[in-house]
Amino acid sequence: MHAHRVAYQPEPSLRAEEFAAVLMDSGLGATRPVQDLDRMSAMLRAANPLITARLVSADNQLVGVLRGISDGAWCCYVSELAVSQSAQGLGIGTGLLERARRLIGPRVSLILASMPESVGFYERIGMPRLEHAYWYRRES
Repeated sequence: MHAHRVAYQPEPSLRAEEFAAVLMDSGLGATRPVQDLDRMSAMLRAANPLITARLVSADNQLVGVLRGISDGAWCCYVSELAVSQSAQGLGIGTGLLERARRLIGPRVSLILASMPESVGFYERIGMPRLEHAYWYRRES
């Protein structure tokens, strides 16, 4: 993939099947309920913001998704930042984060928990690491 233009946009009507496919292709599918499309649909309905990255082409292939949960006033937690393996290294993750920051505005913090294999990406783009974070894991 080279010299492809990417369109970033809020996409609240994203289908669970497309979301699951990008999660699988990105590597996040191993930690998400991608086989449970009802649960995936519920995750999408509750998202705000939900931003996609699509290649500008005849089929507008979905290559990235940022799904967040925000109160719109203080914080936004990015629960998924997924980029298809074939599109990794093209700046799409950075582009999705930039769009999310513009969309939520300067008064809202952007927070995320990185998968261990993605830590280097966040360090390279200059995203500060939090020293203290705590997490009750889900039971199922």
